[in-house]
Amino acid sequence: MYQELIKQRRHDLETVVDWTKAELGAIRTGRANPDMVSDIQVDYMGTPLRIKEVAAISTPSPRELLIQPWDKQALASIEKAIRESSLQLAPVVDGVAVRLTVPPLTEERREEYLKLMGSKIEEARIRIRHIREDILKRVQHAVKEKTAREDDVHKAKEALQKMTDEYNGKLEALAAKKEQELKSV
Repeated sequence: MYQELIKQRRHDLETVVDWTKAELGAIRTGRANPDMVSDIQVDYMGTPLRIKEVAAISTPSPRELLIQPWDKQALASIEKAIRESSLQLAPVVDGVAVRLTVPPLTEERREEYLKLMGSKIEEARIRIRHIREDILKRVQHAVKEKTAREDDVHKAKEALQKMTDEYNGKLEALAAKKEQELKSV
């Protein structure tokens, strides 16, 4: 019985890991990364869209991003959205594309980003714990309703702990990789 619940919620856990990857990808390092700008909202013809929905994003060099909109009318909107974002980057419009040069991080900024990364990882851990607790509550409810056995609760706790450890390990790997990126010059 508990195996079914775990199998059903595994997708939610994968979603948490994917969300964490996206959040950590948006944290700026000293290197250019398309994820830094891909989810920035752009007002395109009165419709809020993400940059990745209106343009191609590439990295021609390790410290440069090139954003080429499919419609030239979006250039001004993309430039404005990047200027107003929290990235603190100065976009340059060259007629057909927006160029961003990613400056090296200061030590102070690195520390801020490490703290931000830690808070994102902790938020993901909390989400994982909520999923674990939800499954456990459902198993306990099934035992009260007499649709499951008492030993299912203990087996579910063990299986849930293994699953939680597995996904927390994935989060730790993501955090270690991002920390390495942040600390490398």
